[in-house]
Amino acid sequence: MKIAYKHLVNHIQENPSIEMISDKLFQLGHEHEIEGDIFNMEFTPNRGDCLSINGLLRDLAVFFTVNSNKKISNENIDTLNINFTNLSQEICPVISFLKLEVEKIPQTYSGCLKDYFSELNLNKNNFFTDISNYLSYETGQPTHCYDANKIEGELVFQEKSLDCEFETLLGKKIRLKDKNPVFLLNDEVINLAGVIGSMNTSCTKETTTVIVECAFFKPESIIGKSIKYDVQSEASHKFERSVDPKCHDMVLRRFINIVSEHANIIEMSLISYNYHELQEQKIPVNFQKINEIIGININEDEYLSYLSKLGFNNEDGLIKVPSYRSDVKNQNDLAEEIARVIGYNNINRNDLIIPECKRIYKSKEIENKLRYCLLDLGFHEVINFPFVNNDKDSSIKIDNPLDSNRDNLRINLKDSLLNNLIFNERRQKDSIKLFEISDIYTSANGVIKKIRKIAIIASGRVGHNYEDFSKKITKNYLSELFKNSLPNEKFDFQVLNRDSIDTKKKDEIVYFETNIENFSNKVMEYRETSKSPDNFILYRPVSDLPSSKRDLSFSIKDIDQCKPLEKFILSYKDDLLRDVFVFDFYNNEKKQEIKIGFRFVFQSQNATITDAEVDNIMNDIIKRALELNSVSIPGLS
Repeated sequence: MKIAYKHLVNHIQENPSIEMISDKLFQLGHEHEIEGDIFNMEFTPNRGDCLSINGLLRDLAVFFTVNSNKKISNENIDTLNINFTNLSQEICPVISFLKLEVEKIPQTYSGCLKDYFSELNLNKNNFFTDISNYLSYETGQPTHCYDANKIEGELVFQEKSLDCEFETLLGKKIRLKDKNPVFLLNDEVINLAGVIGSMNTSCTKETTTVIVECAFFKPESIIGKSIKYDVQSEASHKFERSVDPKCHDMVLRRFINIVSEHANIIEMSLISYNYHELQEQKIPVNFQKINEIIGININEDEYLSYLSKLGFNNEDGLIKVPSYRSDVKNQNDLAEEIARVIGYNNINRNDLIIPECKRIYKSKEIENKLRYCLLDLGFHEVINFPFVNNDKDSSIKIDNPLDSNRDNLRINLKDSLLNNLIFNERRQKDSIKLFEISDIYTSANGVIKKIRKIAIIASGRVGHNYEDFSKKITKNYLSELFKNSLPNEKFDFQVLNRDSIDTKKKDEIVYFETNIENFSNKVMEYRETSKSPDNFILYRPVSDLPSSKRDLSFSIKDIDQCKPLEKFILSYKDDLLRDVFVFDFYNNEKKQEIKIGFRFVFQSQNATITDAEVDNIMNDIIKRALELNSVSIPGLS
């Protein structure tokens, strides 16, 4: 997010330079780059309060004299009569609507609105949307503007299972699938809540009557929607990190003020809905605990003074957390606030005393040897996110997770690897062999235990070669495979039940998980053949689009032409050709003829491939292959 230096310094009495503000922002943990007179900010996921001018000024008030008060309308406002129903109040516990009608749309902007577009070199949309975008920049609270003349009938908010096309106000058509929080007008989706509105109800340059929606959505209901539907959305970026649920009256009155500075308001009305009383977060004053956590020595007055400057008030021995700081929940969070203000570089170092422990080089060597053995056997290593949403008795809950949907440390590797396998099956992978090595943390009676584990999962074909293509991975197959490779180790494979999995596959899912410490030193006797790659392998995203398979079977009379044909086919390059391998091989010594079958797998990253595209590539392969002496394709006319 880009913030203009001018828009900050205009509210700071000391008039600091851009470099001085930059130093303080870094101290506060707000990473950024300076581009001319612009701060290009990179905010941490749990600091949605700082995605605005007001938010940054609140933090900078610790170091400077800040005046961030803006003019708002103090008029009495009529109650808006709107036909609105909220069917998902737990997701949207607070929402407000403002209706405004102006006499005439202004041709030019002045004041803060003019500075916003000129300083940041932004393109304008229409009067009401421009004010909405500016207020999101100033206050951190996104609002959405509907053309009031297009809102007729019942407006409903609901998290709903969908499968329908939705045209965004940017003109992009997307397919809404599964559960999504949406606004519906007469059962038609007009807004993907917290992300983007529809073209049908959007404002235009001629709009003179607007309905402004100002809402608070639970972040977990918005997280991932903009990525899922590939929609660039400043609003979702803020809603995902949580906005201030108690700012609606101020924001909408600020909206009215900016409108009144540019146009004559004919009529206005406002209504707010509060479905659930939002609990205030209060934390006991305990400056001794803060000193213990950080390793400092401040007194209670200093502690409370720092917090007061950040907007935290002391009420009867309790720290009242401001409504815009949803990330602060406990003493550790308050300690982080104090550490930011003092500056981590200004906290004295203390020697860290670590008790002597046993050397673990041997277990690491065993782990790496197992890794090479699995690579030799055709398995691929995966690294999964260690946080999950499964809350078990032995799980460790994270106080301040980056993702509120994943707030527990996982207690096994099975769930993650099973998700990996299903992900690959749904993308038409027919030979899946995966393993993971990771630490697992569990808690029992207040004691946290760390275990280093290895897990293996496999399903489908044994391999993509003519010897293994027709063989299926089974429990017996894997047991025998590992018995031959590591005869002194015990691999207790199990078959996972597919009944609870949304899949049409019938192949066995074979799984194994154990502690690394269960392996013996005999593992070190294994002699690996796998080597580290010579070149860096660039990551290529996995396509969600369907693939297409074609098979070609060649007859070769001259055995010397077998290698040239194989080299040509396996090295053939095309953007749509994802994989090619030999799936059949037969040497007919009696007829002095070799038959070799190749499978070609086609897939695109951008669009569903057509038969014509595949035919063009296959025709080129066939034409060039048949140029080799004694090579033919049986059955090809």
